[in-house]
Amino acid sequence: MDRADLAAFLRSRRERLRPEDVGLPSGPRRRTPGLRREEIAVLAHISIEYYARLEQGRAPRPSGEVLAGIAGALRLTAAESDHLHLLAGTAPAQSGLHRREVRPSILELLERLPQTAGIVVSAAFEVLAWNDLAAALMEDFSKLAPRERNLARKAFLGEEQPPAAIYGISDDVEFREGVVTQLRSVQVRYPTDPIVTELVQELRDGSAEFSRLWSRHDVQLPVPLKKTFRTTAVGEITVDCDSLTLTDGDQHLVLYTAPVGSRDAENLALLSVIGTQGLSAHNHL
Repeated sequence: MDRADLAAFLRSRRERLRPEDVGLPSGPRRRTPGLRREEIAVLAHISIEYYARLEQGRAPRPSGEVLAGIAGALRLTAAESDHLHLLAGTAPAQSGLHRREVRPSILELLERLPQTAGIVVSAAFEVLAWNDLAAALMEDFSKLAPRERNLARKAFLGEEQPPAAIYGISDDVEFREGVVTQLRSVQVRYPTDPIVTELVQELRDGSAEFSRLWSRHDVQLPVPLKKTFRTTAVGEITVDCDSLTLTDGDQHLVLYTAPVGSRDAENLALLSVIGTQGLSAHNHL
């Protein structure tokens, strides 16, 4: 049970709620944001004293039933509820190191996908594998040291502050927010993994933007979206971005495609010809 993070998470979720969100009258002006502790305790059907101790990091581990009541009172999403259980120690946390080896069948799949740029990303945002079209769309990862293939570092660290949008993507703000929320969950799943803990600390120390977003304690699941890349070879290409979870390795297979017959599909096909020349045959970490 991570008492400090659990306390901070509960406070952050309580402070974002308004009385009308849970069917309570707004009443007179409140001195602090969000609901009061006693209101959450009543909604969760637990004692006010116990809930206060949870937010102070002094309470013993709550039961699953108590956490379910608190999750309902705080109007948590499914991802936030899972995160709450992990913080409280009532859900199994993964131990040891996150997986960085990519299954051979996934490596072969990357090479067989027609007109599709694909990468495999670890739980810590390391690009572990890629195909030629992904290298043309983003960059030739084979020329980078493993440490430099980390998308979280690329998003937040660099000589420019804040760094420019990586690969010229159109959803840079949303991407950075997604990196932070997913890393928060990853840190809970791998509390003893030095790669994860050192990455988070490096980002907090080196980026005011990351530190600000981290303090919000937001948790979410990745969602499918469209993304526009700006390439030197063929200009802008707008693609559908789908992230498929590889559950056995806690990794993501990210695929970039364009609708058949569209101008973007034509540009992607052109990029697969003129943008992949001279790329290294090496396509994984």
